[in-house]
Amino acid sequence: MKTLNEIPCGQTVKVKKLTGSGPVKRRIMDMGITKGIEIYVRKVAPLGDPVEVTVRGYELSLRKADAVMIEVE
Repeated sequence: MKTLNEIPCGQTVKVKKLTGSGPVKRRIMDMGITKGIEIYVRKVAPLGDPVEVTVRGYELSLRKADAVMIEVE
């Protein structure tokens, strides 16, 4: 099981599952990150925070704490 924060730059992955609960999970889903969606990892900051991704045709920056909650394959 891999999470989004473990994926190197330039890879495209598919969302398998969202962990976390309540408002945090809701916020991630509101950003368009839902099960089955493909995410392209554009950039990872030197210390791993934030992670810049492309989802549904738009660019998004995610905190490491949020990226850990997104299981991918």
